[in-house]
Amino acid sequence: MQLSPDQKNLLRQVWRWFISQKSPYLTFGGYAGTGKTTMIAFLRKALQKKFPKLKVGFCAYTGKAARVLEGALSDQKANFPQDSSGTIHSLIYEPQIDEKGRITGWKRKESLKASLIIVDEASMVDQQIWRDLTSFKLPILAVGDHGQLPPIRGNFNLMEKPQLRLEKIHRQAKNNPIIRLSERVRQGEKIPFGDFGPVKKLSRTDDQTRELAEELLQNYSSDLLVLVGYNLSRVKLNSEIRKLNDIMEIQPQKGEQIICLKNNYQKGIYNGLLGKIKEITESKKNKRLWYHLEAEMADGHFYQGRVLKQQFNSLKTIDHLPGLSYKKMGDLFDFGYVLTVHKAQGSQAKKVLLFEERFRKMTDQDWRRWLYTAVTRAEEELIIIG
Repeated sequence: MQLSPDQKNLLRQVWRWFISQKSPYLTFGGYAGTGKTTMIAFLRKALQKKFPKLKVGFCAYTGKAARVLEGALSDQKANFPQDSSGTIHSLIYEPQIDEKGRITGWKRKESLKASLIIVDEASMVDQQIWRDLTSFKLPILAVGDHGQLPPIRGNFNLMEKPQLRLEKIHRQAKNNPIIRLSERVRQGEKIPFGDFGPVKKLSRTDDQTRELAEELLQNYSSDLLVLVGYNLSRVKLNSEIRKLNDIMEIQPQKGEQIICLKNNYQKGIYNGLLGKIKEITESKKNKRLWYHLEAEMADGHFYQGRVLKQQFNSLKTIDHLPGLSYKKMGDLFDFGYVLTVHKAQGSQAKKVLLFEERFRKMTDQDWRRWLYTAVTRAEEELIIIG
């Protein structure tokens, strides 16, 4: 694969930054289809020729994004034995283990076996994670999509104004209908109703649309990502999927998909992380308030802890309860079959079912970012209910 002129120019600038190390980090933004991952692979191979003993710590916010990056590096023959690859969490934190061999918490590592950190999907990185990453005093290349929504909480946005940018969609990507659509969305165009092969936009009031949506929800699997704007829609559709799949109990059940809604770096969980329930019982300490949850998380971690009952099917993330501080409320989880677009950053699926929902106070620019983020979650098929 050959680099285009804009990619070559950007690679030269990244190279100069790494050689000079005049600044501790460099941010590099690129829209979907511009070749960000290809650029990372070319950079790594160039560095290997010049510095064969260099160790790079590749990482991404979510397990799915980390695996995608690892696969791309392998395809480009840019994975070297001295490098590491995984989530940001696995790179910079280490587990605390009790005498029975159980993980009781996580703490930041004293040092890293790396000379350079490359962060992919950096638009998701929040202020605390960034503070911990920079604490190692290693050069950091932060790569992300500056067209996406900012992190879920706070005002910190690493990719708001990246120092370097790739904005030209390349020829190979131009043939992808989803990439073409994402480009039009960024430019402010409306998505027309119609069937465009792997992309369909259907009217919400059409009976056939309702039948199709119900069929998709009834046959829910991990290959499907259901996205909405409003929390009310999320709660309703989570309940609908459970009902269509014959889950009538109010209490979450073994095997159900859940989503974390509150960072707890001591436990290795973060806002937006998906998981599957292995075991769930009422807490012995207080059956009215908490569940005891054991879950396999999407990034490979095993979670065990006390979670707040009231958070399941709640329209908002609970931040206080009478007589309980935020820290003592326990961890926050909800059903994770349906996600808001904000929570879906870092997630992708073969098929995406998107319910277009615009908040009244949304600016046109915010709406474009929301829709662009939603569209680019789809890998092969996108069904929009408008």
